[in-house]
Amino acid sequence: MRRRALKTMSLIAAATVALAACSPGDPGASSKTLKVAYQKTDSFTALDTMLQAAKQEFESANQGVTVELQPIQANDDDYGTKLALALRSPSTAPDVFYEDTFKVRSDVDAGYLLKLDSYLEGWEEWDTFDDGAKAAGRADDGGTYAVPLGTDTRAIWYNRKVLEAAGVTLPWEPRSWQDILDTARKIKANDPTVVPFNMYAGKGTGEGTVMQSFYELLYGTGSSLYDEETGKWVVGSAGFQDSLAFLKTLYDEQLAVSPAEALDANVWKKVFGEWLPNAKMGATVEGSYAPSFWQDGGSYEWPGYEQEMGVAPFPTQDGQAPGAVSMSGGWTLALGAETKEPELAFSFLTTALNEQNSLSFTVESSQIAVRKDVAADPGYLDANPFVRDVSALVSVTKYRPATADYPRISAAVQEATEAVITGTRSPQEAAADYDAAVADIVGAAKTVRK
Repeated sequence: MRRRALKTMSLIAAATVALAACSPGDPGASSKTLKVAYQKTDSFTALDTMLQAAKQEFESANQGVTVELQPIQANDDDYGTKLALALRSPSTAPDVFYEDTFKVRSDVDAGYLLKLDSYLEGWEEWDTFDDGAKAAGRADDGGTYAVPLGTDTRAIWYNRKVLEAAGVTLPWEPRSWQDILDTARKIKANDPTVVPFNMYAGKGTGEGTVMQSFYELLYGTGSSLYDEETGKWVVGSAGFQDSLAFLKTLYDEQLAVSPAEALDANVWKKVFGEWLPNAKMGATVEGSYAPSFWQDGGSYEWPGYEQEMGVAPFPTQDGQAPGAVSMSGGWTLALGAETKEPELAFSFLTTALNEQNSLSFTVESSQIAVRKDVAADPGYLDANPFVRDVSALVSVTKYRPATADYPRISAAVQEATEAVITGTRSPQEAAADYDAAVADIVGAAKTVRK
């Protein structure tokens, strides 16, 4: 009797364990682990906050599944390098990861990303995403490999006190590059201790140099980096030289930060944390996410920044149509091509990017919404007083060429700006060096002179 009773109890216990392993949220799952890799820095914690919430929500709905969050403490460029190293081996590759839009195509070519089309077809919320934002996750084969978290635009952020003290009429609305130089010279004349106008340059600030600086200039000349019609990279561009010449003027006249400061990868911390809040900088070209640094809970909390800061579109070279220019980037969530749990990984992705989690992340990080329901939410529209201004720039914005060659092209642009601001090359020489570098990277047949 005792042996029979023990056997019965064992069977009941086994059945109980089996039932627990097969929860309604994840049929058949038992002790499964999803690895999620993403970026986290002292100044960027919004994604960590969102993923922590998604982890809790997902694990509650999927008994027996553990979401292992793997934050990578690094700036954008170093994060990309560390992620690429992890993706090279199936033993270290994450199931879900944070992916920069401009890396999507090159990482697809490398075989790192899982194609998502078949999964997206069954996700009703995919229709709420903006069509333009969806394109950021597409590869050359037309398939979608990543889902957008948010996007951004670039604008001029200026300190109203500094400009007012220099006699500049507010709101400031520069109509050309000359207007920017005229204002910067007024600021310098009024107070030589103030940095009049910051534009990043050099390799130290990586993509910040091209997105927040050089491309604003280049696309404002009517030129471009890449010719979409021919699928070739533009060389011999007068606009490229003009853009370098503008940076040379800015730095030669000491209207920007010093070259040594510009080459410091952490110069942006002084921009957001010291110079602008302390009225020691007139203006900087930065992303629409700028308020996230200053708002409550931001890395550089600045009570009253809403009254002291202003925002203006970056003008075209001579005020020609469309009158202003902006650059947009953005980040996505993608699935590793080697994941052993694609359905489970995609389910986590949809949890992380549902309406509530998307709203929280978009507001906290001062992103521009990519979901239509989030974009219409009063919580988003009232997040900070600049939301409408920076969102309006989507109508004139440009995107980086999302090709496999792009990262090396970007590095060549950064090298050209560094050579000019340090005085080692003239704008003409630096532009010629760039043209030669592009031909070496992609081959002369893939370049076009325009």
